[in-house]
Amino acid sequence: MLVLALDTATPAVTAGVVELLPEQPPRLLAQRVTVNAKAHGELLTPHLREAMAEAGHRLSELDAIVVGSGPGPFTGLRVGLATAAALGQALNRPVYPVPTPDAIALDAVALGTHTGTPLLVATDARRKEVYWAAYDAAGRRTDGPHVDRPADVLPKLPPVTHAAGEGARIYAETFALPVVDATYPSPTSLVAAAADELLSGARPAALTPLYLRRPDAVEPAGRKRVTK
Repeated sequence: MLVLALDTATPAVTAGVVELLPEQPPRLLAQRVTVNAKAHGELLTPHLREAMAEAGHRLSELDAIVVGSGPGPFTGLRVGLATAAALGQALNRPVYPVPTPDAIALDAVALGTHTGTPLLVATDARRKEVYWAAYDAAGRRTDGPHVDRPADVLPKLPPVTHAAGEGARIYAETFALPVVDATYPSPTSLVAAAADELLSGARPAALTPLYLRRPDAVEPAGRKRVTK
């Protein structure tokens, strides 16, 4: 299968073309990744077009699309999901959402530096908070995702021995765990997280963003008075 992988749930604007075969790990053909929390809308489409060109394929040759579903900030996360949904509809291809921390956990497992040990994945949620989830030694999620202040994560956290993700780096002193060099999701891990569904041709889940908290913007409580 030829799969386009996208993620905008973190500051990394990620697009990659991945080949997926039964009983083999996903193989990266091309990728574009830029860490810029303010450029998801500007960079994602150019990134995916450049990755497709480098891989030597056209969009019409894709078999499926995988997209990180968060959790992440509202604006950035919407860019990835909207782009994936639009491409899926235009190309008549299935779009599979993947929780972004699941992909980071698989990247951490693939590194092999802490093989056989449970893991915390924490990404930056801003406002001095993190999005977090816990994983077993194989990278399977056992808790989360949630959003909390780092100090409030510790009493809720199952036993883990190391951490991954940007949030784990920012709040390394609070978590007091060895941090694995898996900061943002890779295209191969995004595809790996959805590999069983992709290969079986399962119906994709709904493209529902994992926001985990309400937006800052709210509807006005009433009409603003403009005259005295």
